[in-house]
Amino acid sequence: MRVLAIDQGTTNTKALLIDQTGSILARAAAPLTTSYPHLGWAEQSASDIWASVQQVIAKIVGQAGTPDAIAIANQRETLVLWDSATSKPICPAPIWQCRRTAEDCAALVSTGHDPAVVAATGLGINPLFPASKLAWVLRNVPSAAPLHAEGRLRAGTVDAWLLWNLTGGASFATDHSNASRTQLFDTRSLTFSADLGAIFGAPVDCLPVPLPSDSRFGTTAAGATALPEGVPIQAMMGDSHAALYGHGIRAPGAVKATYGTGSSLMTLTPVRTASRHGLSGTIAWTDRNGTAHALEGNITVSAQAAAFMAGLLGLKDAAALSDLAQTVPDAGGVTFVPALAGLGAPHWNDGARGIVAGMTHGTTPAHLARATFEAIAQQIADVLQAMEADVGQPLAELRADGGASGNGFLMQLQADLIGRPVLVSGIEEIGAFGAAAMAMAGLGVSLTLPEGGTVLTPAMSTEVRAGLRDQWAAAVRQAMG
Repeated sequence: MRVLAIDQGTTNTKALLIDQTGSILARAAAPLTTSYPHLGWAEQSASDIWASVQQVIAKIVGQAGTPDAIAIANQRETLVLWDSATSKPICPAPIWQCRRTAEDCAALVSTGHDPAVVAATGLGINPLFPASKLAWVLRNVPSAAPLHAEGRLRAGTVDAWLLWNLTGGASFATDHSNASRTQLFDTRSLTFSADLGAIFGAPVDCLPVPLPSDSRFGTTAAGATALPEGVPIQAMMGDSHAALYGHGIRAPGAVKATYGTGSSLMTLTPVRTASRHGLSGTIAWTDRNGTAHALEGNITVSAQAAAFMAGLLGLKDAAALSDLAQTVPDAGGVTFVPALAGLGAPHWNDGARGIVAGMTHGTTPAHLARATFEAIAQQIADVLQAMEADVGQPLAELRADGGASGNGFLMQLQADLIGRPVLVSGIEEIGAFGAAAMAMAGLGVSLTLPEGGTVLTPAMSTEVRAGLRDQWAAAVRQAMG
C-alpha cells in the first residue's frame, strides 16, 4: 500500500509517497507566495495553489509511479471561491491570516452574536475563520452574488478546492475537521448551519458536503494531473489535525505544536469542550471510531517572525538569524512581540501591533535575533498555559513538528520557557504522515507510526523562566495598547 500524501501549506506545497511501514519513498515540494495588498489583508492565488499541487504530484509520479491512494492535509481557514461552470476562481483566496473582516466581526460581537456562535461551533467570532470572509466576498466581488443566484458559486476551504480539481469537478466535499474551522459548521449536528450563515450573511448552500475524514471523497479524473483516472482520494484533514494524528495521539493528555508560518497547539478532549481561556473547541477528526474533539490555540505569526526579523536585519534567512541569536547568552532585556497581524490565541486582539521593547544603547542585532526566537517560544507557552487552565491539569509533554521544529536552538528555548520536555518529531512533514495514516486506516491498513525524534529537557532555572515570562506579559500588554 502506497499513499501519496499532499501537504498543502501557506508557504509551500509538499508531497510524500509513504508505504505502510512508514517509509518515505519519494518527496517533492513547490513554493507559494502570499500577497498583502492592503493593511491587514493576506491572500493567495487559488490557481497557483492548484498548480503547485499539480507540480508535486508530477514529481512524485515521475520518481515512483502511481500510488494506491491520495491523502490531503491542507492550510485551514483559507477561503476559495470559484465558478462551477468554469472551475475558475472568482477572486484571490483570503487566507487564514487575513484580517480584512475585523470590523465586521467586531460589529457582530458588539451586537451580542458571539455566545450563539461559540455554542454551535466552539469558535469565537474572528476574521481568522471563513464565515465573515464569505460574506465579505459576496458584498465586494461583483461576480459573486450573481453566480450564487444562478447556483454556480462554489465556496470552500483548500481541501474542497483541491478535491474539485483532482476529480474534474465530480466531487464537492470537505471533511469534518476542515468544516469545523469555517464558523459555519455546527459541531453537534455535523452539518453546515443556515442559522449561522444568517448571522454572518454567508449562505451555506454554496458550501461543500461535509464527510468523515477517512471517507472516499472521490477519484482522480483523467488529465487533471499526472495521475491516471481512478486513483481514490481516501482522506482529507486540516493540517493541524493531521499533525495531531501523525504524532499518534489518540487520547487526551498530550499536546502537539506545529511551528509553521503561524502555529497551532492542539490537544484531544474526552467530549466537546468550550474554552474559557481564549482557545477554540474544534473537531480533531471523524473516522470509523466516531468524532474526536479537541481544544486548539492558533498563533497568527509564529516562525514567520524569524523570516520577518531576518529581513529587517538584512540577513539571508531565518537560519542566519538563528546563528546570530546564538552569539549572545540572552536577549539583553529586549522583547519582541510579533503582532504583525494582530494577536491570536489566547489574546485575540486584532488591534495589537508588533513592538520591540527594552532596547538600550547596548542593544545589538544579536539581541533582536534572540528576542525573536524567544517570542516564538513565548507565544507557544501562552497557549499551553491557557490549555492547561481549560483542561484542569498539567500537560506533561509538548510534541513539536513543522519546519521550525528542526531548529534545535528554538526547541531548547521552548523547553526552557514551558519548563517541561519537548519531543521533536523525526519527520518534519508529520501532517502529511498523519493524513496518509488516516487514508490507510480507512482502507483497513495499519500504518507504522514514526519512532525516534529528539527530546529536549528544560535547562533554565525557575527564577529566570519566571522573569522572562513576566517581561513577555508586560510587552504583550504594551502591544495591545
